[in-house]
Amino acid sequence: MSSLDALWWLALTLQLVAIPGTLLPVLPGLIFLPLGAGLWVWAAGWITAWPTLLLACLILLLGWVADALGVLLGAARLQATRWAYIGAGLGLVVGLLGLLPALPVGGPLLGALVGPLLGATLGELVSATSALGPLGLERLRRALLVGLAVVAGMLVSRAAQFLLALLGVAGFVLLSTVLAP
Repeated sequence: MSSLDALWWLALTLQLVAIPGTLLPVLPGLIFLPLGAGLWVWAAGWITAWPTLLLACLILLLGWVADALGVLLGAARLQATRWAYIGAGLGLVVGLLGLLPALPVGGPLLGALVGPLLGATLGELVSATSALGPLGLERLRRALLVGLAVVAGMLVSRAAQFLLALLGVAGFVLLSTVLAP
């Protein structure tokens, strides 16, 4: 095996790390696509390998857009307050660190879903100006809906990033083998 082949396998391995990274918020995801493609450009040369880097950068940008849209559109439709977003972010950190005592099973992965749900719900509940209704049930219902919308947006965003990562790895394999030096 030549050194160029070894570097191709290393670049592919970096690209493959992007796939679980899109599903687990602990790992960086799509950023591994341009890193792997950049390694391949360095090894194979700019003349033949630039399309792999261009594809990886485009997919990274699309992933960032999907991430922003998933989170914003999920709760924006319900006109959530900024405290719902802050609560979701804090809840994600708390959930990933495993600081939710009611989650003995599932660990950080389940915490990544439950944490933002609780955080967004609590953030919206604290800051909501809606009528209290009987025993505050209307306010609680709205806060729960906002929490669910934030989590749904996160899940849609993760699914889009997962598909983009698969597309990026397949594109890298195709472009790097077709345009191989």
